[in-house]
Amino acid sequence: MYDNFLVRSDSLQNVEKDGKIVGFKFAVRVANYRGLFVSLASGFYVNMDGVEYPEDALTLEINGKPPRTLAELAKSTWEFWNYQDEHVYLNVAKEGGLAPGKHRLGYLPVTMNDYGYHLHDKEWIKNPPKPGMGGGKTSRVCWFDLDLQ
Repeated sequence: MYDNFLVRSDSLQNVEKDGKIVGFKFAVRVANYRGLFVSLASGFYVNMDGVEYPEDALTLEINGKPPRTLAELAKSTWEFWNYQDEHVYLNVAKEGGLAPGKHRLGYLPVTMNDYGYHLHDKEWIKNPPKPGMGGGKTSRVCWFDLDLQ
């Protein structure tokens, strides 16, 4: 249901640090109309132009704070991710970034449940779900055609 709204289509841009292009980023929404505590984000699947990016290449920029790793986000138990927030960016480390033009993005956020009890909850605390293993309101990779200006 939320699949078409997970990535803001006009948000793809390269990331610059100290005068060098170090990656790219795009704006994402949480796949839950209620929003979610940031600590419940347990993974992101990112495939840009046929290249899959590992977890250690991904950071999330949310609530006006610098980009953080999933390990850092896991400690943000009182910080909230609102569904309506259009200024949450998933950063992907890639030396040189992306070339201007059209790009094909495969994206899947994976989150733990924010209400109710499920049999897998205790296991997911120790071993959070990874993309392709379930979790959250969206269970399949969603594809987006984005344009880098």
